This record gives sequence, C-alpha cells and structure tokens, in this order.
Amino acid sequence: MTRPAPGAASASRPSAPASGSAPAAGAGSDDVIRTRGLTKRFRGGQLAVDGLDLAVPRGSVFGFLGPNGSGKTTTIRMLMGLIAPSSGVATVLGEPMPRSVASVLPRVGALIEGPALYGFLSGRDNLTRFDAADPTADPGTRRQRVEAALDRVGLTAAAGKKARAYSLGMKQRLGLASALLRPRELLVLDEPTNGLDPQGMREIRALVREVAAEGTTVFLSSHLLDEIEQVCTHAAVMSRGRLLVQGTVAELAARARGRLVVRTPDTHRAGEVLLAHAVTEVRIGDGRVDGEVGALAEDALPGLCAALVAAEVRILGFGVERGTLEDAFVALTGEGFDVAG
Repeated sequence: MTRPAPGAASASRPSAPASGSAPAAGAGSDDVIRTRGLTKRFRGGQLAVDGLDLAVPRGSVFGFLGPNGSGKTTTIRMLMGLIAPSSGVATVLGEPMPRSVASVLPRVGALIEGPALYGFLSGRDNLTRFDAADPTADPGTRRQRVEAALDRVGLTAAAGKKARAYSLGMKQRLGLASALLRPRELLVLDEPTNGLDPQGMREIRALVREVAAEGTTVFLSSHLLDEIEQVCTHAAVMSRGRLLVQGTVAELAARARGRLVVRTPDTHRAGEVLLAHAVTEVRIGDGRVDGEVGALAEDALPGLCAALVAAEVRILGFGVERGTLEDAFVALTGEGFDVAG
C-alpha cells in the first residue's frame, strides 16, 4: 500500500462537522485561512482547541506560536482535513474544510508532525513516489521537479542514500522538499526546524523567505520565538488551546513596553535616581540598571539623563530597549517560554 505524501489529497477524509456553516469565502477579506469558533475535544473530554477565530492574510508568513501542547498541531490537522472539528468552521483557500479536501489540498504543500518516509527507499526515490501520488503532476517533468526540490533543501549530495540512514534533520529537509515539489498557493509547516542544527535552521529560514517572495503564503507553527521573529510578518499566540492574540509581528512586539537601560558602574546610585523620577520596576544588575518607562513621556528621557549626570552617575550607555515577542508572550500569559533559536 502506497502512503500519500504529507498533506496529499489522499489523506483520510473525516465527515464535515455536524454544526455550523462555513464563513463566506473571501467575504470582505483576502485571507487564505479563516476559522470561526473552531474547537476540538478528544475522547475523554480533553479540550485541545477552544473556540479558535483565526485569520491568515494572503501573502503573509504567518507564525503560529505557542508552547508544545498548546493546540497548534491539532489546529493544523483540522485545517488540512485530517481530523474533523468538534464544532466551529474553517475555510482554506476560500473553501470549507474538511468538506473540500479534494480541491484544496492539491494547492497546498504541507509538512505535519514530521515526514512519512519509506526507509528502504533513497531520498530521491521517496520524492519520486510522493510526486507520483499527486494526480495533477506531469510525469514528463517529474525528474526535474525532484532534482530541483532536493537542491532547494540541500540534499542533492545525499539523494542516493536510504532514508532510514538519514539523520532527523535530513528527514525534516526531505519532508520539506516533498512539500516544495510544485509551486503552491499555501505552504503549511509544523515545526519545520525540528532536529536541525543552527546552520540548518538558518537555511530553512532563508528558504521560507524565498518561497514567500515567490508569492506563496506560508503558515508556520513553532514553539521558538526567535524563529517567528526572524521570518514572519504576522503571528498568533496560542496557550492551552486558546488564541491569546494575533496581528503583525511588529504589533505583537509593541504590546511589550520598552525598558530604559542605563549602563554604569554606579548602579545603586543610578537606581535611586530612576526611582525618584517615576521609573518603575527598577532592576539592578552587573553594570546596568533597567526599569519600566511606560508612565514617562518620551521627551522626559533627556531630563532623566541629565538628572543622572547631576547625581554624578557615570553613564556608559543610556537608551530604551524595544519590546520583543518574548516580552509580549510573558506579559500575555505570565509564563516563561522556550526562546532558543
């Protein structure tokens, strides 16, 4: 029995959800993915996704961000028609899912929960099999597509090796190559840098930017804040199955207030001056003092710097550090987060 390529239209098709109707395709927007009240409750009562309202703009690189177990993969499986929602509705490329898997999935490249590979076949032969499973693929140009996909993910030299001999990172690259065999309107990647070393992660990020520049919308789930911040234009934050916030990456980072940072050997004296001038949450570290400046007007900063100088604080650096996605996530949830990149 031949297994389909990841995300292929031959995936098992659950029946459409019993309740709700799909939102009108393209109604007032050009979103490639839209959900309304999307919910998945598994047997035993586990609520994996809870009332998700998501909008992914066409042409964006959309980061779907959240800790492991926050509902990201379950959401993607519903969007791709691999499992049916318990309630709520979703449209992908303007068509309701899972009802329209046969017409939608040929326009989508997907890598979900790691690639499904034949270990006894070479990397090249795996891609050939994946391409042959696509009824819309031209057999006459199959070899060119396979070689181009191998080259894009840096596997040309290892294309003849058996897939079972591939490292985790190489398998991840091969799965990504299968999603890139043909140009797609939408590319869905679930933790695409899993198992990759730092250089491999940088290469995959560059590839995502390249694919997006060609006009493909990219929907990328990750638990790595650094990954989202480097490659994405838009993002949504999930926690415990619920959507906390969505918007452009710049908008989300802006939710975190900047902190004033003073670099000085006179840390305790500087801290006293900051507290006296309405700077809050002052923290004294090794050679630096920082604090919240949300209550201060921007034009008050020069006066604050002058007050430090008047107090004979030796200033080596003075400025406001912008908020980051990490700051925004902590502010939204009160939780720590894996920010390795």
